[in-house]
Amino acid sequence: MPPALAPALGASLLKHHFTVDVEEYFQVSAFDPYVPRDSWHARESRVERSVAQLLELLARHDARATFFVLGWLGARRPNMVREIAAAGHEIASHGWDHRRVGTETPDEFRVSIRRSKHELEQRTGEAVWGFRAPNFSIVPGLEWAFDVLLEEGYRYDSSIYPARRPGSGFPGAARDPHWVQRSAGALAEIPPAVLRYWGVSLPAGGGAYFRVLPYGLTRAALAACERRAVPGTFYIHPWEIDPEQPRIAVPLRTRLRHYTGLAQVSTRLARLLTEFRFTAIRDTVASSRPVEASACG
Repeated sequence: MPPALAPALGASLLKHHFTVDVEEYFQVSAFDPYVPRDSWHARESRVERSVAQLLELLARHDARATFFVLGWLGARRPNMVREIAAAGHEIASHGWDHRRVGTETPDEFRVSIRRSKHELEQRTGEAVWGFRAPNFSIVPGLEWAFDVLLEEGYRYDSSIYPARRPGSGFPGAARDPHWVQRSAGALAEIPPAVLRYWGVSLPAGGGAYFRVLPYGLTRAALAACERRAVPGTFYIHPWEIDPEQPRIAVPLRTRLRHYTGLAQVSTRLARLLTEFRFTAIRDTVASSRPVEASACG
């Protein structure tokens, strides 16, 4: 077992990670074959109003969060990025234009994460420490991405989903925050929450699993983290609290996965923020120290 991030948090004071993948409703990976990137600029933008709703909800519950922002959006919605930071939340990188890591060469990946980091830092005046790959797309065989992240000045990654998922996932990876030791150094890895049941890791950290499956799945996963005295990581997208978003013509399976449960997300989020305490990833990584480890590399 790779060692967890230290120091450990006491269960009575424990805060989980609340994270937001900041992207437009038309930028999700499942829409790639149907929404060309060169059409993005002409589509209705709805991300700012949803981010504003999330900021208000987080403020109401005295919670801090990490917002993984696309560089493409940072360049076009600079005021939104500044407002997130001004509200006391962490700004981290979601890459430049939501390309899965497996579709990029190492050089292309480097350009994306360097460009997005620079863009976001210019908007806030603060260093960007963290990265999350679109669709959690660092999978077995793409561990070179950790080296590139370290070389470009990132301190942590949140791209490893330690469960089996269609098109992504890293089965066998550690489920709790831990260090990944690479030749370029040590990188903190912050995976989304999973629930171990009969020896199987069930995805439970947010997104479609939060919208479509029973609320109790996410609740049980975070409660299990508290019993282990480690922070769990939850994630959501701004478009998931926007049931009125324009519908895009996609196959039935994709349509069901994307649009199911949108109307209940805001209510579920309010319940989650009432039952658990949350902070930004930077708050826990900042007090930790790297140790020799080998998790996914």
